[in-house]
Amino acid sequence: MALNKLGEILVKQGMLRPDQLQAVLVESQRTKARLGPTIVAAGLLKDSQILRALEKQYALPGVDVSQFEIDQAVISLVNREFCEKHCVIPLSKAGTTLVVAFSDPSNLQVRDDLRYISKCKIQPVVATESTILQAIEKYYSISTDDLIAKGDAAEADIQLSTQTSTVEVGSAADDAPVVKFVNGILLEAVRRRASDIHFEIYEKKYRVRFRIDGSLVEAATPPASSGPAISSRIKIMSKMDIAEKRRPQDGRLKIILNKENREMDFRVNSIPTMWGEKIVMRLLDKSNLQRDMTKLGFEEEDLKLFKNTINLPQGMVLITGPTGSGKTTTIYSALAELNKLDVNISTAEDPIEFNLDGINQVQANADIDLTFVNILRAFLRQDPDIIMVGEIRDLETAEIAFKAASTGHMVVSTLHTNDAPTTVTRLTEMGVAPYLITSTLNLVVAQRLLGKICESCKEPNKIPDSTLLNLGVSREEIPNFQVFKAKGCGACNNTGIRGRMAIYELMPLTEQVKDLILRGASSNELRAACRSMGMRTLRRSALLKLARGLTTIEEVINSSVRDEL
Repeated sequence: MALNKLGEILVKQGMLRPDQLQAVLVESQRTKARLGPTIVAAGLLKDSQILRALEKQYALPGVDVSQFEIDQAVISLVNREFCEKHCVIPLSKAGTTLVVAFSDPSNLQVRDDLRYISKCKIQPVVATESTILQAIEKYYSISTDDLIAKGDAAEADIQLSTQTSTVEVGSAADDAPVVKFVNGILLEAVRRRASDIHFEIYEKKYRVRFRIDGSLVEAATPPASSGPAISSRIKIMSKMDIAEKRRPQDGRLKIILNKENREMDFRVNSIPTMWGEKIVMRLLDKSNLQRDMTKLGFEEEDLKLFKNTINLPQGMVLITGPTGSGKTTTIYSALAELNKLDVNISTAEDPIEFNLDGINQVQANADIDLTFVNILRAFLRQDPDIIMVGEIRDLETAEIAFKAASTGHMVVSTLHTNDAPTTVTRLTEMGVAPYLITSTLNLVVAQRLLGKICESCKEPNKIPDSTLLNLGVSREEIPNFQVFKAKGCGACNNTGIRGRMAIYELMPLTEQVKDLILRGASSNELRAACRSMGMRTLRRSALLKLARGLTTIEEVINSSVRDEL
């Protein structure tokens, strides 16, 4: 509900004075809380009084959501993010009718969205924001007790690798629940295929969220007072300094899942925030590292070009894209392809994500002046055949990387750019001479991650031709498209997306492209020239996945930009 709509209702019915409304609006904006709970917290009205006002305004039955026991099958029909955004919650289902509590039943768009998401007829009732938000917390969170129980049950199944740490938080009895809670979170994250775990502390709240298939979902809300103990436990496990709370820190830990005979690495980072330390753990599952390049998502002709280029004796290949776009997986897959007995491969990384046998990996450390530049200089005296640089961040790193690529070495690295043609612009703006780019760079690969449609709940989706035309599909191609949608199920956390795949844009530096670079062509001119030579853009790559029924229209829109006509 809009912040002022509830206020207008209460003022109109004489339950609040305009000056009182203004005061709680200011407080609500300051705390970023909804207006209803702010009014109740200020002691101006009770929840029951607000409910009666809403009943009168909307002429709908009012319910006290806190008195309901909602079945988990009903909760699973609508995801948490939607409920929080629109302050709604499903209460019960009878046949094809779903009873939903709204804080603002007048929003017909939300009703239509719910009808589409749940595939049910929507029967609205009205409830207060406070009781709806409390119910969302109750039914969508994994309880702390449940996670402690998971961690307790898992003690025989999970152990810290001796390569990291075996230290416990202490011998005090009250420390044990924290140990079990953190173990439970780690196991739950592995079970739910999370890529990251976020431990976040606020003034009155502590929450744990998982990133699953690109989306953040709340996993648990332990008491805010437990935040420091949880942070300390994770930092001890990760060999970080528990006394240092003012600076960001990096750490690593490895757990061994005995029952599955499986190891799981975690990359850990902490940063100080206003209310304490936020910790993010990235899950690095070596068993999921895709060494078979045919399964990365490359189209057949693109994969052939990529393999041919990385097998050249010298030159440079750049993998570009934002953080979390799968660049690391692509690079490690390429290194695994090149990792042979007669090849010397050295990598400079910050941080080292996966440990690979047969490859010499060096961790950058600015504290002891072990920078990418210094590592690269040392590599050149180590007789390398292939060098991987974690990221080209500055001119000095770029210059020595290009120097290595021009003196008989194959260099593979990453760069943060939006697409392949803008990589050239980024390098020239960084200070790399155009002649150095054209004489050294062999291939630029831009990539993104695209959500895979859930195979368990996907169904055909009949859409108008205009929608495909707006995506960039030509009218002649429309008959080739078989579009699906996913209604959401337990297998995909009710998101309709299960797993991700990469889409690619490959720009080889042909003679025509090199000529354009030397003449100072803009990224738009480069893009137009590459497309005329047959370069498949990120959007075209995504549309191919859509045509095969592997993804959804929403994922295509979220992962790529429509090509200029």
